[in-house]
Amino acid sequence: MRFCSILLLLLLLLSCTRTPKETRIAFGSCGHEDEPQPILALAASYRPDLFIFLGDNIYGDTDNMDTLRAKYQRWGAKPEYRQLDSATQILATWDDHDFGRNDAGKHYPHKEAAKQLFLDHFKEPANSARRQHPGIYHAEYIKQGDRVIQVLLLDVRTFRSNLLAYDTSAVLPRKKYFYPLDYKPHTSTDSTLLGTEQWNWLSAELKKPADIRLICSGSQFAIEYNGYEAWANFPHEQQRMLDLIRTTEAKDVYFLTGDVHYGEISRIENPGSDPIYDITSSGITSTWDFPTPNKNRIEGPVMDNHFGLLTIKWEKKPVVKMEIIDKTNNVRVEYTTIRQKTNRP
Repeated sequence: MRFCSILLLLLLLLSCTRTPKETRIAFGSCGHEDEPQPILALAASYRPDLFIFLGDNIYGDTDNMDTLRAKYQRWGAKPEYRQLDSATQILATWDDHDFGRNDAGKHYPHKEAAKQLFLDHFKEPANSARRQHPGIYHAEYIKQGDRVIQVLLLDVRTFRSNLLAYDTSAVLPRKKYFYPLDYKPHTSTDSTLLGTEQWNWLSAELKKPADIRLICSGSQFAIEYNGYEAWANFPHEQQRMLDLIRTTEAKDVYFLTGDVHYGEISRIENPGSDPIYDITSSGITSTWDFPTPNKNRIEGPVMDNHFGLLTIKWEKKPVVKMEIIDKTNNVRVEYTTIRQKTNRP
């Protein structure tokens, strides 16, 4: 009997410390604070372990910080938002409209005040490193048993150089596009998207051990140039990211992105490393009339309101299922990868 009791105790201890069989991470972007947001209630019903807001979380678009504060208050009081907030942990980064001005970058004059309102809304602790450095970039580590998910929240606004307006002298195949082009790619490496300090931080983070890495960006990363805002407007920065992922030997990297008012999955090759997947979830309340050309698109587009969902099954090699779920609870996109087992020290 004593032997059986000891064996039972050991089994109970093992069951308490074993790695969970799966982890769910939901995400989305582009929600207007004055519109109903049933997508958030739907996401909450899935009981994810985490929800990540990817920018345009409100449509601030103002130089008046009282107006911006009031919009956060209206959003935070919405029953759908409160339901999500009570159901799971929330993390967030921003894009242009909650930064304060459409397509704005480092020259937006109220970026510091907007930052404080953002951090206050998302209940960032007073001693958070986010409050100590310029910008809102940040790393979080989600532990599931003995597995670690690294969440890297990029800031693609605070340090970003001005965009280059498209003009008729740009050497681009304009006839390929059926809509007016707003911007052309930078050709000078003096321009930046992330800035020196954020690049140095990111390099150090990618060298840390993790089983899955989620890089969260308001702007799409893995799409081709389309004349709108994206990493493709800074091709040297896009390539720098791919090089950094390769040289740091970071494995199991996924980008979560927003901005464009539709959902899709893109894949970009990175010779010498794993392919990079970019799951775009953009449309909590916003929609768009058409998807832009994207040779890297492998799933989608989803033009209805939706949220994104990652389900990670903790097998010997993590199995990652990417989904885009629309407002009627239909799974519109599903794509699964079996990733490398991370080399950890």
